[in-house]
Amino acid sequence: MTSYGYECSPWELRWCGLDVDALQRTESAFALSNGHIGFRGTLEEAEPRGLPGTYLNGFYEQHELPYAEGGYGYPEAGQTVVNVTDGKIIRLLVEDEPLDMRYGAANAHDRVLDFRKGTLSRTTEWSSPTGRRVRVKTERLVSFTQRAVAAIRYEVEPMDEDLQLVVQSDLLANEPVESDTHDPRVAAALDSPLVAEFCHASDYEAVLVHRTRVSGLRMAAAMDHDIEVDDGIRTHIHAEDDLARLTVAVDVPRGGRLRITKYLAYGWSAQRSVPALRAQAEAALAGARQTGWDGMVEEQKQFLDDFWATSDIEIEGDPELQQAVRFALFHLLQAGARGESRAIPGKGLTGPGYDGHAFWDTETFVLPVLTYTTPDAARDALRWRHSTLDKARERATQLGLHGAAFPWRSINGAECSAYWPAGTAAFHVSADISDAVVRYLNATGDEDFERAYGAELLVETARMWASLGHFDRHGKFRVDGVTGPDEYSAVADNNIYTNLMARRNLLAAAEVCTRLPDVAREFEADTTELDTWRAAADAMVVPYDRELGIHPQSEGFLEHDEWDYAATEPDFYPLLLNFPYFDLYRKQVVKQADLVLALHLCGDSFSPEEKARDFAYYEARTVRDSSLSAGTQAVIAAEVGHLDLAYDYLAEAALTDLHDVHNNVRNGLHMASLAGAWQGAVAGFGGLRDHGGQLSFAPRLPRQLGSLKFRLAFRGTRFQVEITHDEAIYHVLEGEPLELVHHGERFTVTEDPVKLPIPAIEPGQPPHQPLGRAPMRRTPERVRQFAAQQK
Repeated sequence: MTSYGYECSPWELRWCGLDVDALQRTESAFALSNGHIGFRGTLEEAEPRGLPGTYLNGFYEQHELPYAEGGYGYPEAGQTVVNVTDGKIIRLLVEDEPLDMRYGAANAHDRVLDFRKGTLSRTTEWSSPTGRRVRVKTERLVSFTQRAVAAIRYEVEPMDEDLQLVVQSDLLANEPVESDTHDPRVAAALDSPLVAEFCHASDYEAVLVHRTRVSGLRMAAAMDHDIEVDDGIRTHIHAEDDLARLTVAVDVPRGGRLRITKYLAYGWSAQRSVPALRAQAEAALAGARQTGWDGMVEEQKQFLDDFWATSDIEIEGDPELQQAVRFALFHLLQAGARGESRAIPGKGLTGPGYDGHAFWDTETFVLPVLTYTTPDAARDALRWRHSTLDKARERATQLGLHGAAFPWRSINGAECSAYWPAGTAAFHVSADISDAVVRYLNATGDEDFERAYGAELLVETARMWASLGHFDRHGKFRVDGVTGPDEYSAVADNNIYTNLMARRNLLAAAEVCTRLPDVAREFEADTTELDTWRAAADAMVVPYDRELGIHPQSEGFLEHDEWDYAATEPDFYPLLLNFPYFDLYRKQVVKQADLVLALHLCGDSFSPEEKARDFAYYEARTVRDSSLSAGTQAVIAAEVGHLDLAYDYLAEAALTDLHDVHNNVRNGLHMASLAGAWQGAVAGFGGLRDHGGQLSFAPRLPRQLGSLKFRLAFRGTRFQVEITHDEAIYHVLEGEPLELVHHGERFTVTEDPVKLPIPAIEPGQPPHQPLGRAPMRRTPERVRQFAAQQK
């Protein structure tokens, strides 16, 4: 085992041995989800536990937002994800002694998250305090193919003697949850948030229906069971407001076995009635029973076989990194696979962090991964944004703007950020959504989506930019008083990332309206408006300091005083928890990649020399107090030739959660950082860019790795890129030939492999980071340690 408790394996995450104190971390890593239902990886017996969690995407409770002083335009209501009815609970009593891992002895215990099966399994050999031994094997899944369904197989075997076993299988609502919030309003909203409306139980089946007290959302949870045992059993089932329980009692001889398969179904709605939701859950259960456990496992594997055929990344030379990258891809799939017009939260459905809100992380970090691997999931996430357009229009009107102003953080589309400099002022989220729309359209050619959803998103966000910015007396178009990706530099003028992304947004909207005149007429976008968009894009201010040869992150940034990194103790990071914002805002200190993110996403606006100088400058001022940063820094470090540094940043992004780098994985995984693992590998060492719809690659491999392979989907074609130190090999796996670009050379890739040389690059002097903020080095000794462990 590693010092972190996980074993290294290319296709699974395994934890061997019992560590009760580590449960709060492993419950996030072992979470299962399909984008609609999320189960944290708690033990079936429910206790001991770190933090229980069962989530339905989009299901939340509402509460007041706290303000010491109110102000016009401040959001009034917050939203918090609800821990809904828990169906994972299966308690076991062995001759009247409850199986509790804190008592007796766990002679063997391991848990395995299988990336190819899509299941979480567990094997425990437990001795009760009086010495009775049983072997418990469990396996659970949240179905990718049956969206509303999850299932658990629970097996118990006496090891030494005949035993009486009693199993209690529960649906439990309003289970106590310790909240980390310091806001009494939020705590009150999460204290028994579900109001019982219906309960029923018969045979082996039960259903509970609840609604939230304030938001008025209604949900149903249902369970049914198959029971297999060698001899007779006694069962009893009952239901009450917040609990439905099936009790199974049986005498099992040594060598015998009790097996219970538990099927679960969930559904929720803001409008449907109690009978309708009950019927929906019971119908989903019937479908699961018809498929059966073996059928569901096979469906799950087939779904994942197809996913890995399009998305797998193979890394030779670093087994731990290989595992971490596949772990990242698996969880990104779980976050979005069956969201179907719901958001992809910043934590997915792995924990209550960020109150379950979705941010710009989705469009800028997660959707590029899904666009080139699981495009249907990317489409559905963008359809959710479109479904919230009315709220974005209302927000724009409230702020005195035209078009649509999308929220900084939200569950249902309404702004939930109570701190406006880092929330409302971060208008770039609207351009991030536009960018994701254009990327998806370029990658898929989905004309139906463009007409029904994409064009309107582009038009309404372009209108917002046209009204937010203004032409100054020199004819330049300025966007003042905004916050870019770096939250340590709030309410600044002409943030370059924001302006460049807004420029893209304006041009994309004008282009789609010109190409589809009927769409332009539908949205009343006339020639005058299109000309205004183009004029604003052409005149967009992009500050540049000729003396330093550097792009300032925003106007005036280079005139700010430097932060005293040498005098900042390591324990004082993250800075926002130890220093006032006003001090951060007036210093050259960067929380996360901002201008460097512009170098990536808007790289066609910079020369190679500018990228190298800008990267070095901001590398010395970026403290990475955000998990969003390392993946982007990996991408640009690789582009400008600092391959060792890119390798270190890629590992930091990929291992953020497995190593609990930010000491908060208890509250859920960091989806954007997991996406940063893909970004670092594919956009970093693969050099993938998609400017103007043209896929290009500029691959280079760090000396620590032997080779890198990755698979992508574009315009219905699946293809693979294999990178060694000397050459890159491209070939189509399925579909039509593609025109690609390799280090500036255009070529056509077919089923016959195309081998192209990798030119050398001279990176110059390596950049330095703020004192104590360099990424952890991927030393050869560490890599060899994991390689030996894998064998």
